[in-house]
Amino acid sequence: MNVHAIRAIYRFEMARTFRTLTQSIASPVLSTSLYFVVFGAAIGSRMGQVDDISYGAFIIPGLIMLALLNESISNASFGIYLPKWSGTIFELLSAPVSYLEVLIGYVGAAATKSVMLGILILVTARVFVPYEIVHPLWMAAFLLLTAVTFSLFGFIIGLWADDFQKLQVIPLMVVTPLTFLGGAFYSISMLPPLWQKITLFNPVVYLISAFRWSFYGVADVDVVVSIAATLGFLALCLVAVWWIFKTGYKLKS
Repeated sequence: MNVHAIRAIYRFEMARTFRTLTQSIASPVLSTSLYFVVFGAAIGSRMGQVDDISYGAFIIPGLIMLALLNESISNASFGIYLPKWSGTIFELLSAPVSYLEVLIGYVGAAATKSVMLGILILVTARVFVPYEIVHPLWMAAFLLLTAVTFSLFGFIIGLWADDFQKLQVIPLMVVTPLTFLGGAFYSISMLPPLWQKITLFNPVVYLISAFRWSFYGVADVDVVVSIAATLGFLALCLVAVWWIFKTGYKLKS
């Protein structure tokens, strides 16, 4: 394992983040804070409880997950696409560095940024809405697992994309709608029976459900099922990355 190569990639990506703190950190935190103000403080004060939890506190896990998914994908996809766009990817491919070391460097940096953002949003939420964390260790584990899984997914998108527009297609057209429809602002038990069954085909439901369980001990889906679904998606992403580097798809052309 070439630790020096992993450290170099990781430090380069983290340095890029600290050079653009406004776009990387401040902007997502401020955007999420607006959700807390509107839905948590304003609308939440006029709504009843959901699963015996105040509405403002109920939506905190969903909002954190919304920011986490988008930022994990964006950080990882842009990180690997930039070398492709500038042509420096060929220097990386010709260096004595394995695809696993490249993967750890880029995905590790993207996941670190996302976890930092998630923690900042969690701290910011305390300003607007009181909340409790029943299972803090599980909360940290779900935060890390989700960040790594979707950073890996973003890494794949960055390898697949041919231009900057394609980097935004899946986050904006697929991930964000699935998050809003995945129980970020409501419990799926509030839906009619038919729509409850349809919603279970949304993979984001399992992420939000497990994350909310770590906060309040309530979940729409069994926690074991949620963990299995997330690990299954992580395994699929790992297989996809292995295939891409083995075949050179979108790398050598």
